[in-house]
Amino acid sequence: MNISVTLTTNPKPKPEWGKLSFGTTFTDHMFIMDYAEGKGWHDARIIPYAPLALDPASVVFQYAVEVFEGLKAYYSADGRILLFRPDANARRLNSSSTRLCIPILPEEFFVESIKQLVAIDKDWIPQLPDMSLYIRPFIIATEPHLGVSISDSYQFIVILSPVGAYYPEGLNPVKIFVEDEYVRAVRGGTGFTKCGGNYAASLIGQYKAYDLGYSQVLWLDGVERKYIDEVGAMNVMFKINGEVVTPELTGSILPGITRDSVLTLLKSWGLAVSERLISVDELTEAARTGALEEAFGTGTAAVISPIGELAIKGERFTVGDGGIGKLSQRLYDKLTSIQWGKAADEFGWTQEIK
Repeated sequence: MNISVTLTTNPKPKPEWGKLSFGTTFTDHMFIMDYAEGKGWHDARIIPYAPLALDPASVVFQYAVEVFEGLKAYYSADGRILLFRPDANARRLNSSSTRLCIPILPEEFFVESIKQLVAIDKDWIPQLPDMSLYIRPFIIATEPHLGVSISDSYQFIVILSPVGAYYPEGLNPVKIFVEDEYVRAVRGGTGFTKCGGNYAASLIGQYKAYDLGYSQVLWLDGVERKYIDEVGAMNVMFKINGEVVTPELTGSILPGITRDSVLTLLKSWGLAVSERLISVDELTEAARTGALEEAFGTGTAAVISPIGELAIKGERFTVGDGGIGKLSQRLYDKLTSIQWGKAADEFGWTQEIK
């Protein structure tokens, strides 16, 4: 892929790294590539970060035709810049695109665009513990058209944001509210995709949880409101009587890359793992009897997020002793050690940016 590069003549001052919040600071440059019906993907370019000029009737505004991804770049202790499983993000983006009738983007284009952009803005990668460069690739439908139909033009864009911890609590356990009034997604819909509509639909439950003093929502299935789906920004796992259980991918749950990485690690350690339907009643009983030993979320932003408390139908349950479980800590340490290049990558997950 031939990428033209226009460097900024007015670089931004770097932020105070220790005071970064998640996703509010952006680097000097961005990547853009266009798509036109009959021409395909073309005109790949890296340009100074700036607002976009789009027609108000663009399909992305009118009908929310867009998909996105999230991954990170890390500075290793020996000075290498590493990406974690970008090929998996490329495949998931294309899966989301297929569901929303967006043209497929060649996986090599996805990975190369990120590598070249991060290489240019590498000085924006924090070199402090637990900090990284968050990468947000996304595709938007740009045709100006008020009819509900497939767009004939799109843009693939990548922006970068240096970040600290996703949760202000850091790795401390978070409190989760189990939502039984609203639903996020249903099988056959777009729940398995990474599209903005899923997250917009989750906002009302998220702010309901905030008002009650909780960090995140744990969603139930959209049909029976009986089975655990996922947390608003993460997949979720439970250690029940020594077995790690996570909801199976039935079409309403995002196939998380961190989720897949955790399952791979757990199986390589010889631990009992099950992907299956988990009812809220089963979870309640496990929490009530103490069989629920640990609970944690998995996702790119937080990596591993231990859950210390669950609110289910008016009852509050402390998970374990309310602290970080041994397995949660072990998973976090192993994943971040691979991501930051501190441990051997026996699974071939990392890619170096040169």
